[in-house]
Amino acid sequence: MHLVPGQVRTLHWMRAACAATGLLAVLAGCVTTGGPLPKPRPTGDKDLATASDQTDADRLAKTRMELATAYFGRGQPTDALDQVKLALQARPDNPDAYSLRGLIYAALGDAKTADDSFKRALQLAPRRSEIMHNYGWFLCQQGSYPEADAQFMAALAERANRAPARTLLAQGVCQARAGNPVDAERTLSHAYELDPSNPTIALNLSEVLYKSGQYERALFYIRRVNTKDQLATAQTLWLAARIEHKLGQDEQVQQVGAQLHKRFPLARETLLFEKGTFDE
Repeated sequence: MHLVPGQVRTLHWMRAACAATGLLAVLAGCVTTGGPLPKPRPTGDKDLATASDQTDADRLAKTRMELATAYFGRGQPTDALDQVKLALQARPDNPDAYSLRGLIYAALGDAKTADDSFKRALQLAPRRSEIMHNYGWFLCQQGSYPEADAQFMAALAERANRAPARTLLAQGVCQARAGNPVDAERTLSHAYELDPSNPTIALNLSEVLYKSGQYERALFYIRRVNTKDQLATAQTLWLAARIEHKLGQDEQVQQVGAQLHKRFPLARETLLFEKGTFDE
């Protein structure tokens, strides 16, 4: 499929949104939508709300949101937006629809509508950690770092947050972008403690440590990624090569370079290795 420049920019933002990391291009699960919940019965009983309590509008909104999320994940923002509109027609008070609407408009380059969408979502669900996370990442992309950090902190403060490591990852990357390496290291280290098997966290933590001159520690984390073939990428191998170069480990540098040439011969990182531009 051929993409025109505008489409390329849109897909780049969407990958960044999905990543919520910046240093690793893609991180699955960026769009967090809980879906419309069944409303409690209007009677005076104390039964818990279950699927049987859902109205036709609830079910329709849920289906539309599932389609919207799928379209957005495939890089089809306008199709996703169509489904969000239909979800909001069915359930105008759906906060998850407004949150996804915010991500979509951000991907389409309409920051004003995106910001309005996130604010509306938080009006409807002021304690929904998933919405705070999405809004925080949007604000980070806009360079509003203090405001983004406040949203991440609010999301982490919610006991219902089911993915604190993911929010810590996004917060740590945002802190690094804001020029706060000490905060970024602390936040990403916490994320790693919660989810040590997550290669994206390890990569970003290693990158922060590398940039602060902590080469031995940086090497520890990136090696944990690169020792597993299914996790190693051109980016993780290139970071390892740069760290080994800083440590003066020429033999290890060449070993990593050989892996780059073999597995990712056309990657930008491989070309940089060939040029010997280790500081880029």
